[in-house]
Amino acid sequence: MTVKTAALGRGLGALIPQRGADGPAIVDVPLARVAPNPHQPRRRMDESGLEELAASIREHGVLQPVLVTETLDGYQLIAGERRVRAARLAGLDHIPAVIRQLADRDQLEVALVENVQRADLDPIDEALAYRQLLDDFGLTQDRVAERVGKARSTIANTLRLLDLHPDVQAAIGDGRLTEGHGRALGGLSVEAQAHVLGTVLDQGLSVRQTEELVRRLREPRTAPVEASPPSRLDPDLERVEEDLRRRLGTKVSLSRSRKGGRIVIEYYSDEELSRLYERLIGGTA
Repeated sequence: MTVKTAALGRGLGALIPQRGADGPAIVDVPLARVAPNPHQPRRRMDESGLEELAASIREHGVLQPVLVTETLDGYQLIAGERRVRAARLAGLDHIPAVIRQLADRDQLEVALVENVQRADLDPIDEALAYRQLLDDFGLTQDRVAERVGKARSTIANTLRLLDLHPDVQAAIGDGRLTEGHGRALGGLSVEAQAHVLGTVLDQGLSVRQTEELVRRLREPRTAPVEASPPSRLDPDLERVEEDLRRRLGTKVSLSRSRKGGRIVIEYYSDEELSRLYERLIGGTA
């Protein structure tokens, strides 16, 4: 089988030493002796994508070698986990590989760079990998940015996703929310993020709509209208007001009077009025 070599990305050339002008030697290694990379940054693997890759491998073989390091028991994978898993699904016994001896930090860097440059990592896995490079291996954000070929501000923004509520992180990780949604929700307290998450998902809010919702929720509540005597809402009414805000995705104010009270629901465009009408009435205006 003829195996074509291809560069894994701009950052990998600096991490993997090359052997002469013809590039590194490629050997077939037994799949049974290839152990997974303990520093693999990707936590999730798309099963349907693996099946598609396995079908391609059955038809064409493995067109790009994986990267491994030798161990006492065989080999440890550095980069190419999808190819290894798909090759096993395809029924292969061996896989083409380039053998390199790399330190733990370099192994993580290579795996991270390959996944990032192939756009295979979700934003949360990417952030966790950056965090590991910073905390476990002592790299600076500038150094991480240099290694993966991204701006330092991009690295910093991605790392901030790890400050979000775990439920928000999970929604970003499985693709229900985008990184932009996460940055918007980051304007709220961690506890509030979990409450607002349901509204964003249920109503399918865009990033811009989510930003607007967060802005409204952060606005201080206006003083009660026609309240007599003027006073703060009791805790039960405050909870109702907050629930209505999250449910409707807009600013809602409650106030009490001697004979009852008022509910004020704000909207900022005809489109938003139509959305609120549909939400409240169950049909279009």
